[in-house]
Formats: sequence, C-alpha cells, structure tokens
Amino acid sequence: MQPHDDKNLDEQIEENLRKVYQKTLEEDIPDRFLDLLDQLKQQDAQK
Repeated sequence: MQPHDDKNLDEQIEENLRKVYQKTLEEDIPDRFLDLLDQLKQQDAQK
C-alpha cells in the first residue's frame, strides 16, 4: 500500500466514524430511559 492510499483510507474511516457518531446524536432517547430519569428526579425531590 502506498502512503497516499493510507491517507485516503484514514480519511474514509474518519468520515464514516463521524457519520455514525452524528446518527447516534440524532437518535431519540428511549421512553424507558426517560421514565427512569423521571423516577430519579422524584426520588431526589423527596429527600
């Protein structure tokens, strides 16, 4: 493999990782998780 090929491969990997990360950021938080957060907030409020 040539150095140029390594650079191109690195750029492709970086681009794909950014895409996956961005998709993860855009996902909705599951209702079950939000329910658990509400329960914790209620417990803290009672203390």
